[in-house]
Amino acid sequence: MRPIDLSGVKLVDLSHPWSVHTPAFASYEGPVVKWIKRPAFDRVGGQKIETTLHVGTHLDAPIHFITGGKDIASLPLERLFGPGVVVDISDEVGDYDIYTPEHITRKVEVRKGDILIIHTGYHHYYNHGDRPDEERYFCKHPGPTREFAEWALEMELRWIGVDAGSADHPMNTVIRRLRPDLAREAEKKLGRPLDEIFPDHEYQIMHNYLFPHDLVHVENIGGDIDLLLNQRVWIGCFPWKFEGGEAAFCRVVAFVQE
Repeated sequence: MRPIDLSGVKLVDLSHPWSVHTPAFASYEGPVVKWIKRPAFDRVGGQKIETTLHVGTHLDAPIHFITGGKDIASLPLERLFGPGVVVDISDEVGDYDIYTPEHITRKVEVRKGDILIIHTGYHHYYNHGDRPDEERYFCKHPGPTREFAEWALEMELRWIGVDAGSADHPMNTVIRRLRPDLAREAEKKLGRPLDEIFPDHEYQIMHNYLFPHDLVHVENIGGDIDLLLNQRVWIGCFPWKFEGGEAAFCRVVAFVQE
């Protein structure tokens, strides 16, 4: 096999840093990091971590929602790496807004089999962002409805990434129940009952509808995503080969020809 020539290729990190301070998604426990060996006493440093998996930049596997679905180790690298687009819709969406396929297609050309990274701008409100606001980041970001999920499946996307706490609208997740005050705020903003916009049978539509087709997503995209807005690039998602894993921390990297 011939070596790959990466001369003239710039690597752009689309991942957030991960630490004991990294927040987990609603109702999940955050990370605990312990030093169990110190160079002064053991002549080596060693750490132990305890954490749930929906913390920081991570890839969801189908088994996260689908009994008998693929685990992280079963997702082929060929599906996790490939051509894609980073689309900026931050100028059109804000708190609780709903985005549609048209938000994407009027900004970039999406081709069948692409990887799609959605830039809402909400990564700025992440704990590592320049305007940290955990409530706004996790509970108020824009999100899609069934229309978007059906389009994503029709486009045979490899996977989807989003710079927010969930690929689903926050009011179509457990957050709606945990924060009834924000649910009332969202309903007022959207001008319709949430039960009408997000009926029970379409709960977490981006998970329940797409995962049976192995169309998965990465949540909490970030890093230097602002350098790639509305560009076509090669993108890779690199989780560890986790057998039985329903999710995995990952490094998401864009490969840009300079």
